[in-house]
Amino acid sequence: MSAGSPEAPKSASQRFDNAQAAYDQVLALYNGQIAYLREALKRFVAGEHFDEPVRAKYPFVRIHTDTVARADSRLSYGFVAGPGTYETTLTRPDLFEDYYREQFSLLLNNHNVTLEVGLSSEPIPVHFSLAENDYIEGSLTPERRVMLSDLFDLPDLASMDDGIANGTHNVKAGASKPLALFTAPRVDYSLHRLRHYTGTSPEHFQNFVLFTNYQFYIDQFVQLSHTLMQTPPDPANPRDDDDCIAFVEPGNVLTRRVGVPPEAFDALGAVPPRLPQMPAYHLIRRDRSGITMVNIGVGPSNAKTITDHIAVLRPLAWIMLGHCAGLRTSQQLGDYVLAHGYVREDHVLDEDLPLWVPIPPLAEIQLALEGAVEDVTQLQGYELKRIMRTGTVASTDNRNWELMPHREPERRFSQSRAVALDMESATIAANGFRFRVPYGTLLCVSDKPLHGEIKLPGMANTFYRERVDQHLRIGLRAIERLRHNRTEQLHSRKLRSFAEVAFQ
Repeated sequence: MSAGSPEAPKSASQRFDNAQAAYDQVLALYNGQIAYLREALKRFVAGEHFDEPVRAKYPFVRIHTDTVARADSRLSYGFVAGPGTYETTLTRPDLFEDYYREQFSLLLNNHNVTLEVGLSSEPIPVHFSLAENDYIEGSLTPERRVMLSDLFDLPDLASMDDGIANGTHNVKAGASKPLALFTAPRVDYSLHRLRHYTGTSPEHFQNFVLFTNYQFYIDQFVQLSHTLMQTPPDPANPRDDDDCIAFVEPGNVLTRRVGVPPEAFDALGAVPPRLPQMPAYHLIRRDRSGITMVNIGVGPSNAKTITDHIAVLRPLAWIMLGHCAGLRTSQQLGDYVLAHGYVREDHVLDEDLPLWVPIPPLAEIQLALEGAVEDVTQLQGYELKRIMRTGTVASTDNRNWELMPHREPERRFSQSRAVALDMESATIAANGFRFRVPYGTLLCVSDKPLHGEIKLPGMANTFYRERVDQHLRIGLRAIERLRHNRTEQLHSRKLRSFAEVAFQ
């Protein structure tokens, strides 16, 4: 059955001096384009043939300023670098509602100009129009799958690179400069990858993220979260976690806190037959300021992969809680290492972030982590130095570095002044720097290979039993401290480049 191709909704661009009105227009444009694309796809799957390609477009937001006058110099985001026209494509306004409204408000307040909102020339790939539980591949014949690629736009990797974040993006003459680090297709791509790698929907991710490389930490986080879900808030004794309303596990299995009414989508979750590659768990707050914890497994490749994708959600901070090899004789198993520098022998980011780029410590994160160690261990000052060192962490891509000729790694580590070695921390910190996401690292010494103390079963069991709970509680306490900071305090100007994009 042949039919004329359905016509996409059209809309002339409009100008707004109100952030809410600009957001509402973005939402209306996006919903109209997605509805059109889904309806066309539904008809195609039902057997209709279209004479012309079906094409929907992402909405855009654009700003133009003629002055070099800039906003408050203390700001780290919310303003453009100089005169000119700036724009970005936008996606999933339902997911990014608060974020978009904040960015729009900052541009309006800092530049006293209008925002232009309209439909861009960037097509929406059909794969990115599918709802959470939509699947079409199984219902299409091989012939219809070929036709699908002829009639509908497919993801174009050329529009999804990280040139803006990497500082390698070249603006063509007469073209607008970027407003955001990520284009809409790049965001959509990562949202779909997050479902695949973590087994949970992007909607559940919170603004503070903890990474770990051991399931022991996840097990403890799950236990603490389920206990909290069974404990109603006590008005007579208010706590920081009173606003936690739900806990989500892989498969989008959702547990509401006692007393919190269920919602229709709660029942859609199902325990997966096997855990995904990097399972995520979400302790949810109403304002998204809760905690997401991800078991990234072992190695810098996983660390890069997951942070590449979580970065599009623009979290307020991410922190690595993991195990490391202690490199100093004065360290004991169970001691903590607060990273203030990184030796990057992980190599997965060498092409994106040259090795000569320093990865600075961020004062806000460092103070929160050090204060959290004090709070949980009840040690301060000189006594705290007995169990925690602040120093350089080396990250390697060679899990069996111990098998190298002994003097070679020992010499390098000594020259770098490294106090600990792991496989993920430098990658997570470097990608935080690259994507302007505040980062930090607190590791726990689990062995000392240079000094003959390698992991043995009995030692490991004792170590894990005694330290995992305390280490996790320190991470949770650090997030509590960070949550009470203003957002603009967390996003250090150290993370911003010369001609920085305006969006946080």
